[in-house]
Amino acid sequence: MSSRRPHPGWTFAITAVALFMVVLDNLVVTTALPSIRADLGGGVQDLEWTVNAYTLTFAVLLLTGAALGDRFGRRRMFLIGLGLFTVSSAAAALAPATGALIAARALQGAGAAIVTPLTLTLLSEAFPPEKRGLAIGAWSGISGLGVALGPLVGGAVVDGISWHWIFWLNVPIGVALAPVAARRLTESFGPAKELDLPGLGLAGFGLLGVVYGIVRGNELGWTSGEIVASLAAGAALLAAFVAWELRAAHPMLPMRFFRSRAFAASNGVSLAMYFGVFGSIFLLAQFFQVTQHFSPLEAGIRTLPWTGMPMLVAPVAGLLSDRIGSRPLMVAGLSLQAIAIAWLAGVSTPTVAYSSLVVPFVLAGTGMALVFAPTANAVLNAVRPQEAGQASGATNAIREVGGVLGIAVLASVFGAHGSYASPQAFTDGMTSAIWIGAAVLAAGALLALLVPGRRVAASRDALEPAPAAG
Repeated sequence: MSSRRPHPGWTFAITAVALFMVVLDNLVVTTALPSIRADLGGGVQDLEWTVNAYTLTFAVLLLTGAALGDRFGRRRMFLIGLGLFTVSSAAAALAPATGALIAARALQGAGAAIVTPLTLTLLSEAFPPEKRGLAIGAWSGISGLGVALGPLVGGAVVDGISWHWIFWLNVPIGVALAPVAARRLTESFGPAKELDLPGLGLAGFGLLGVVYGIVRGNELGWTSGEIVASLAAGAALLAAFVAWELRAAHPMLPMRFFRSRAFAASNGVSLAMYFGVFGSIFLLAQFFQVTQHFSPLEAGIRTLPWTGMPMLVAPVAGLLSDRIGSRPLMVAGLSLQAIAIAWLAGVSTPTVAYSSLVVPFVLAGTGMALVFAPTANAVLNAVRPQEAGQASGATNAIREVGGVLGIAVLASVFGAHGSYASPQAFTDGMTSAIWIGAAVLAAGALLALLVPGRRVAASRDALEPAPAAG
């Protein structure tokens, strides 16, 4: 429920800027990894933690962030998350060592976990269903702009000043956005009258156990006692979470959502895409600097055919998803990404000509754009409007876990087949790893076939009314 009617224009502008800041930060860091490694030292595990400290808290707390917004007010929690993200960005900029940087990145992830699902919830509430796909497409285009500018801005800042300044970029944006959001956003609440504390605890610690085990597995060994115990405990807690949500009077994540084929299949597609893409980007973003010795700015410019495509294609994909449904776009998008990553794996050598990489970069970026908005639209159309916070929180959590899985698994394959010792060693490890990414993306394309078509989704996949509590 809302205290007053939301203003679509202001809501879009505020949520788009917040999303842009979060997305820009993530890929700016990826581009700066070689500079961070040179300055602070460490190996692939330290770089992995610099990325995954953010992703870990992000994935673990996404459901919590959405639930807190539903219970205490979406505008209020959006402002709290924005403040936390801004302050922790300053802490990352001031980090004197790897440990401090990792801790600040973890706090950034917590702030982003509150902001991200609420941007989609606030946006979906501000627009009527018939215009929601276009709004989400434009929102995804802004995300694409962050993706496009991330490597370029990161490279320019690292070349011109230092990697510390990639985090300072967030501070003026956050400081300027907060008072505008406080004044212009409409306060609204979700359907839950009580906070599902047992659900929050079980989901949070369950995801923490699984993700921690995945991230640390490559470093400690997958059969070590710590990793086995972490994965087993996480899986047990997540099973307990499902059992609790099935009987809770006010569940944080109603399990009946997964009775919708659109909701379940779309989330499977998100998991596969983030696994394949972000696991591959983790290594490909370093390729130009490590193997071909380009500067961060030169490397960022060379990734623009990939990272710039979502900015151009995502708004069109959002509009098309309203007209033809999400399934054909999702199938095409995952297929294009699988082809592109396999192409890159097949042609990459330490001395590969840049012209040989442009076409697969364009295909990969186009494929990403075809999936972003249609997936979000399919998920939101599968639930009632007042449940958008719970649904978007679940979707964001699932896809971020996919990203952690991708980085952890592909980094493990990289470590087994290559190293940073020479350009050839890096290329050998990278190509071995991204073949796995391509295979997962191809599996995601097959999974997208299970998403209902437009007519079927309208007639058969609408969710049943929520059962009465008690």
